[in-house]
Amino acid sequence: MRETTVGIGAGAENLASELGTSDMVLNIGPQHPSTHGVLRLKLVLDGERIVAAEPVIGYMHRGAEKLFEARDYRQIIMLANRHDWLSAFSNELGVVLAVERMLGMEVPERAVWIRTMLAELNRVLNHLMFLGSYPLELGGITPIFHAFSSREDLQHVMEEASGGRMHYMFNRVGGLKEDLPAGWLGRVRTAVATVRSQLPVFENLVLGNEIFRARTAGVGVLSAEQVHAYGVSGPIARASGVDLDLRRDEPYLAYGELRDVLTVVTREEGDCLARFECLLEQTVNSLDLADACLDRLATLAPGPVNLRLPKVLKAPEGTTYAWTENPLGINGYYLVSRGEKTPWRLKLRSASFNNIQALTELLPGTLVADMVAILGSMFFVVGDIDK
Repeated sequence: MRETTVGIGAGAENLASELGTSDMVLNIGPQHPSTHGVLRLKLVLDGERIVAAEPVIGYMHRGAEKLFEARDYRQIIMLANRHDWLSAFSNELGVVLAVERMLGMEVPERAVWIRTMLAELNRVLNHLMFLGSYPLELGGITPIFHAFSSREDLQHVMEEASGGRMHYMFNRVGGLKEDLPAGWLGRVRTAVATVRSQLPVFENLVLGNEIFRARTAGVGVLSAEQVHAYGVSGPIARASGVDLDLRRDEPYLAYGELRDVLTVVTREEGDCLARFECLLEQTVNSLDLADACLDRLATLAPGPVNLRLPKVLKAPEGTTYAWTENPLGINGYYLVSRGEKTPWRLKLRSASFNNIQALTELLPGTLVADMVAILGSMFFVVGDIDK
């Protein structure tokens, strides 16, 4: 047996050379509880420290952008509905706004206010999922039960209006599928009040937990410069001090009339804790916006919620870009029409696709133990990445 004497410094280097040691490559996923779906992270490790990180995407790619070209303007709503399965109503909204802009269409006022209210309720549903699942990934199981209890209160009224629990298919080019059920607005107000009364649980149970704060404070700091470089948006960007929200900065729907109610929540720290705090405070504000929409709808006279469309709907030749402040960030549709009943091209800009790229900057230099905390705080949906 060959005997090796190991000294300090050069001797240790010689031993490493003889043993052929090197950095270890570790795959997180594509099937892993912390990846929120079919996502693969390729990590290069030096001991317990991450040296490099590469998100490997595409495992769920369904070619939605290409399928847009083979569907007419009524059918593409179904494709847009599904890429971020936690934000179905908001996804529908973006594509119908793009088509309506191409057509120069002005939808009824009642439809505008209902769309605004449903968009905010959908935002709350999205955020509650992450407010419950993020502590779960860090070892706290209780918040997920509270989150799903609150989600069910809102799911009931959303399902009553649209007929769907996840994929609402309630938007139409020119307005909404149909009017609201009798007495529905009162039931929504009750549901909003119930959810608001349950939110302090997350303030006390999660943010007040010293273990949660130790795992998230100062961990995974994303700078404002990195936000701009990677096109990060939504609560993640605002947690790094980037004060951008399309609802305020480029108002659409009824947000221009809700300036006094809308609050853009920001933080300067840019860490995992700041991202969670932004998400929680934004949820509270979305409930306030929903209440304001209910107040306005109560004063509107009964009227239509959609426009009569021709049997064959064709958009005029040209291009347009419509973007909205989706729950996870900026969602944009670049629509190109050649005057036919199907889009010639429809390019989707999804929030999660840009947000997840920042992991290449966030993970190197951190410990493997902090990887799940950082990954979970990015609040992404894999279908929104792969489209």
